[in-house]
Amino acid sequence: MGTLDDIPAGRFPRHIAVIMDGNGRWAVQRGLERVRGHQQGARTVRTVVTECARLRKEHGGPDFLTLYSFSLENWKRPIDEVTFLMEMYVDYLRQELPTMMDNNIRFRQIGRLENLPQQVLDEMGVALDKTKNNDGLTLVLALNYSSRAEITDAVRSIAQDVQNGAIRAEDVNERLISSRLYTAGMPDPDLLIRTAGEMRVSNYLLWQISYAELFVSPVLWPDFGVDDLHQAVQAFAARNRRFGALDRSNTLQKK
Repeated sequence: MGTLDDIPAGRFPRHIAVIMDGNGRWAVQRGLERVRGHQQGARTVRTVVTECARLRKEHGGPDFLTLYSFSLENWKRPIDEVTFLMEMYVDYLRQELPTMMDNNIRFRQIGRLENLPQQVLDEMGVALDKTKNNDGLTLVLALNYSSRAEITDAVRSIAQDVQNGAIRAEDVNERLISSRLYTAGMPDPDLLIRTAGEMRVSNYLLWQISYAELFVSPVLWPDFGVDDLHQAVQAFAARNRRFGALDRSNTLQKK
């Protein structure tokens, strides 16, 4: 397998989305509390984010990195774990803000803001404001996120506009729906990485990943490193993305 230097700039994914799975499993395997796995996973986030920022600066991509941080379904977890995750999110934003600034990273959050603790909302606002003029990698954290909820919110918004006469039903198309999603203004993910070997997308960016390339790593998220990220990017660059069309090179060879 070649190095990333062998990959032309145009073959890098523009948008990488990640399902960070395996934190709890990592801790249990070591006889630790599950929250210790989340702490180690946060360190992995820093590694992956800074490497993606470097790749964008030196190789031209990616422009966006979206991490599945906390789903609507995660509220069903034990209250102690949920409380810890909310506190850890606040600490992450506070501690990593200098890293974002040093690496020219712009922060963005997607998901429902309802039910989030005020301290989380306050720290989020600080990060959004401080990084708004950065023009390097955009780091997107999906917090209190559910793709079905996102699509429901978009449909409700469009239905309200139709009811009010602002738009006609026949005006509803894919572009309009995309503009009402939490990810409005962002390109769809080119590459979806899932760690810990799980073969599912877990209600994550269901509309947006319609044509994303999938890469499933057996590595648990706390152990996921730069080499694992590079392996995913290399696999992406080697694939022939047809978006439902025929492979023109193969078609020509068969003539």
